[in-house]
Amino acid sequence: MYSCHLPKEYTLQGLFGKATDDFSDSGRLIEKTTFDHISRDKLEKILAVIQGTNQKALLAFSGVDLKSQEAYELAVKGLLRPLQKTPPIITGVRCVRFAPPEFTLEIQCLNETPQYLRKLIHEIGLELRSAAVCSHVRRTRDGFFTLPDALLRSHWDLRSVGEAVRQAGPRVRAALSLGEAEPGQG
Repeated sequence: MYSCHLPKEYTLQGLFGKATDDFSDSGRLIEKTTFDHISRDKLEKILAVIQGTNQKALLAFSGVDLKSQEAYELAVKGLLRPLQKTPPIITGVRCVRFAPPEFTLEIQCLNETPQYLRKLIHEIGLELRSAAVCSHVRRTRDGFFTLPDALLRSHWDLRSVGEAVRQAGPRVRAALSLGEAEPGQG
């Protein structure tokens, strides 16, 4: 499953109006900026550009002929995957809350790191002629697994982990057999 390059989903909370040395709200303050000119519409236009640019990159890294029916069908089903390890790719992004200076994004991506996601928030701020820091990163999906699959730290024992694996097994096998992570797709 590791080589399938399965997507991850995150909820990112950002804060317009400041820049820090590590792109987080707890970093050393470098700059304060205005943000009253930022609208939800302007933010969503930037997000559309980010998603479009990353979709083109995903097509290029997938090894599928961009003009083929196969590329179209894989894209419609959301099954395009890079053939090998790639730079981070955003496969989906949307704003779910906009209350300046605060905003919340839901992001689907491949090969990301928390630092990459914090830097993405920073770059969104720059594109909007302001600054922004990431105040919270929460992974809500990792491949086939979502928050309801997560175990509390107090349940990290052999019995609980074994039971969680047994419960997830049929769902993962079914998803793999339906082609959600075909080995040829990454």
